[in-house]
Amino acid sequence: MIYLDNSATSFPKPEAVYDFMFQCYRKHGVSPGRSGFDAAIETEEIVFNTRKMLTELFNGGSDPNRLTFGYNATDALNLIIQGLCEQGDHVVTTMLEHNSVLRPLYCLEQKGMIEVSYVPFDQAGYVHAEDIKKAIRPHTKFVIVTHCSNVIGTIQPLTEIGKVCKEAGVIFVVDGSQGAGSVNLDMQASNIDVYCFTGHKCLMGPTGIGGSYVREGVEIKHTRYGGTGVRSAYPGHLEEYPWRLEYGTLNVLGVAGLYAGVRWIKEQGIENIHQREMQLWKNLRDGLRQIKGVQVYCATTVENQNPVLSFNINGFEAGDVGTMLDVDYNICCRTGLQCAPKVHEGIGTLAIHGTVRFSIGVFTTQEEVDKTIEAVAEIAAIKN
Repeated sequence: MIYLDNSATSFPKPEAVYDFMFQCYRKHGVSPGRSGFDAAIETEEIVFNTRKMLTELFNGGSDPNRLTFGYNATDALNLIIQGLCEQGDHVVTTMLEHNSVLRPLYCLEQKGMIEVSYVPFDQAGYVHAEDIKKAIRPHTKFVIVTHCSNVIGTIQPLTEIGKVCKEAGVIFVVDGSQGAGSVNLDMQASNIDVYCFTGHKCLMGPTGIGGSYVREGVEIKHTRYGGTGVRSAYPGHLEEYPWRLEYGTLNVLGVAGLYAGVRWIKEQGIENIHQREMQLWKNLRDGLRQIKGVQVYCATTVENQNPVLSFNINGFEAGDVGTMLDVDYNICCRTGLQCAPKVHEGIGTLAIHGTVRFSIGVFTTQEEVDKTIEAVAEIAAIKN
């Protein structure tokens, strides 16, 4: 099997992740921080060390407890969006966003709570900070932008956008689903107030774990309530972090896998991984561009780019191409709208039901890239 769907979830994981999860759950599969016995204390140490490791990876701040865990990035984004929005607020976002951002904003807008402005991206797939600045109004509460597009792979200018937000006095939220662990990040240098992430993509952890880092001074109101394991007599949900944005028992196995995944990518070096993946991406892009009938979207440069490539073949539906790649060549990819309809509106593929998306991962090889180019060429030759 040639796996080119790493933007959905990275696969396979490093052996160190599988091993650590297995050993950890056998030895530390208890509820963290709820009791004083040794196993519970040791489990809490793993959780805290993961908070600390991610806080350092993002350069979020001095308090690891402001790194909180949830199910995934969608879960975290819902908590942040609903926890920030109040009646009459205005929110600025972009046409590059995933439905994990678009749908919460849409629902709040439909209820008459907020207004939303959508900033377009240019022909190369990038949002410009100046356009964000123009969209900000006196009652804008926050700006929310994807770190990297899950459809076309473009890495957005967070530092420039963060500067605009700071000058305007609005909160800057980033959806880091495709960026966390893939490219270096400095929340403080980029003036990012909230960074939401998932564990099962570039951080090389399992599914079912994600979260956010919220910098000091940003107020996220409660939208969920429940057990925290501490101060149980207090009738309301706790104000302090991490409990402010955590509810019930943590996914301990997920945190353990995330710990091992982050440790692994730090050992390999994020920049080393990214450079290798981008060389394979360039080879794949250049090979597809030479095939008659193939249209590649954006992908203008290896700079400010993640190893994600969207294309179509003239005469074919994207879904049909995906089926042929799977059945005839054992190549796994994603087709359709990739949960980001406004991106397809921007690149002109919404009406034709999206694109075929290849996303390269840390274990992708040049041989697999070569076989993929050959497979696309054979399919394209049928009608071109």
